[in-house]
Amino acid sequence: MNQHAKIRIGHSACPHDCPSTCALEVELLDDKRIGRVHGAKSNSYTAGVICAKVARYADRVHHPDRLLKPLVRAGAKGDGNWKEASWEAALDLVAEKFIAAEERYGSETVWPYFYAGTMGLVQRDGIERLRHAKKYSGFFGSICTNLAWTGYVMGTGALRGTDPREIGKSDCVVIWGTNAVVTQVNVMTHAIKARKERGAKIVVIDIYETATLKQADMGLVLKPGTDAALACAVMHVLFRDGMADRAYLEKYTDDPRGLEAHLADKTPEWAAAITGLSVEEIEAFARLVGTTKKTFFRLGYGFSRQRNGSVNMHAALSIPAVTGAWQYEGGGAFHSNSGIFKLNGELLEGTRFRDPSIRYLDHSRIGPVLTNAEDALYGGPPVTAMLIQNTNPANVAPEQRLVVKGFLRDDLFTAVHEQFMTDTARLADVVLPATMFLEHDDIYKGGGNQHITLGPKLIDPPEGPRTNHYVIEELGKRLGVSDMPGFGMTERQHIDVMLEKKGLGNFDSFKDQKWADMQPEFDSAHFLKGFGHPDGKFRFKPQWNGGAAPNKPPRSMGIFGPVAQLPEFPDHVDLIEVADAAHPFRLATSPARNFLNSTFAETPVSREKEGRPELLIHSEDAAELGIATGDRVEIGNMRGEVVLHARLFDKIKRGVVIAEGIWPNSDHERGEGINVLTGADAPAPYGGAAVHDNKVWVRAA
Repeated sequence: MNQHAKIRIGHSACPHDCPSTCALEVELLDDKRIGRVHGAKSNSYTAGVICAKVARYADRVHHPDRLLKPLVRAGAKGDGNWKEASWEAALDLVAEKFIAAEERYGSETVWPYFYAGTMGLVQRDGIERLRHAKKYSGFFGSICTNLAWTGYVMGTGALRGTDPREIGKSDCVVIWGTNAVVTQVNVMTHAIKARKERGAKIVVIDIYETATLKQADMGLVLKPGTDAALACAVMHVLFRDGMADRAYLEKYTDDPRGLEAHLADKTPEWAAAITGLSVEEIEAFARLVGTTKKTFFRLGYGFSRQRNGSVNMHAALSIPAVTGAWQYEGGGAFHSNSGIFKLNGELLEGTRFRDPSIRYLDHSRIGPVLTNAEDALYGGPPVTAMLIQNTNPANVAPEQRLVVKGFLRDDLFTAVHEQFMTDTARLADVVLPATMFLEHDDIYKGGGNQHITLGPKLIDPPEGPRTNHYVIEELGKRLGVSDMPGFGMTERQHIDVMLEKKGLGNFDSFKDQKWADMQPEFDSAHFLKGFGHPDGKFRFKPQWNGGAAPNKPPRSMGIFGPVAQLPEFPDHVDLIEVADAAHPFRLATSPARNFLNSTFAETPVSREKEGRPELLIHSEDAAELGIATGDRVEIGNMRGEVVLHARLFDKIKRGVVIAEGIWPNSDHERGEGINVLTGADAPAPYGGAAVHDNKVWVRAA
């Protein structure tokens, strides 16, 4: 009998922190083992294409180093001495420590901490139910989206945009600030379709020659943090040369005359001096988008990860409002559809018993929080107990030295629920083994597309790992809140509630359907019925101080950063860490092709393909420093220093260096990773992590 005839196909969704949220077809070899993973061909966004690292997901599921048993620290923190424990004993210990911490300092001393290691709503967000039930410190989840979402919604008033599948119907696709080949491959699926079928031009804007930029018809490599200057010069040319759609501007935007006056001196010459682009490059880009009505602006996250990132996003987003591209199929802009789904998570997250008097802590500032910085604690007690799920802050959070120092505090108890012994798990007191996405039920929504997709359990986990949901339920019992609404339900029951309230049936009926297309109709997606602000206008003049945003900090946290310096109209503002004599280089910590944040850094093929932690540096800069390819280099700033190996790379501006990652801390020579160098200050206006915005020095090690 043909061996492959026995292979069944299961359907799921990729759970990782990627806008594509690919619909998957998984080869099921038996009840516990998978083969290859494929993109679902019948899903109109995934269109059969997924990234190579997820295609070989069996490497993660069946990895010999997976955590399989609960572990309790048996020596000093971080020294790697553990003793195995039963699930009952481990959870009893966690509950005991939480209760003791609460008795000493009050409930706010406990900080449940999570993020996007899974994007599944049940396994990711259920921790909030425990938080609200117990009145533990709130979690302001800022690290990934805040700078981008804030800038986008300041313009549109809503977190949605042109159907991303319309990229395939465009005559010009502008991929700005995202290395889509590496981080959201389906963007390229639709862009290449437009090129093949329509002769569309692909423009890529980034800070170095990425795999995406190599595929562009027009590639613009600028200096980090200068995107708004480029956008302003483009709009200057559009007004100057009669390419602005004045009828559209009058009907749909707030102050086009004010914008035009503001841009009068934002010439290509002005922008060239700031961005490092040539006047000719800026003029050519402006002419292309100004004469191509069906221009689709696909705006990524990368260029927003500067201290002026919200301004960069808003400025780039303003261009299609000037050209009127929103009016056309295949035209307009798209960043995220996260605002369209509106699944009801009230029971799952326990929002009905949230206490507004409980403080929130900023998850991007975990270093200052754990080292008891007064401005990070918001007047509350120190954090002395934590439960961590779905994230690896000792590796991925800014100001790594502060983060590690905080975790090593003797008075902090930390329980980490994980799949592998990550940098964070190594610093914990209790480590609990976690299931992977194919081993539990969940449901997903696609920020980069328009689908709600079911992820049913397809295989049994190995003996030992338990779901996030199990841990929250069991702690709820031990902490005395299991009788509160939302507790005592299975994953499927929670999914039933969300689907039924959305009119999408229930788990069983949706399993046959696999996904639901939630894309708003054309006029809504293109804002032809008006933008999301009360007056229906696109705002060239954002309300930076207190305006609406998808993830605005709670009122108790206030506004962050130097809000007064944010511009009235789109403009370049030097809120970035500007290079200086002591720190002549600007460092960006860009994504690696074979890792996803800190995930996949444990799988052998991904590690082999990435090689080792390297620093991309221009050959002329390297020559001045006496550095050759392969040399050890030390790179540092006021926060610390790390050692990498140099790779000479000329498709980058001089004075800019790139470290692609994120590599585990232990893969670096001194056991410290690249986030030693990134800052944990909260950018204006609503926070985030400016991980691509770092001034550094570089020298031969």
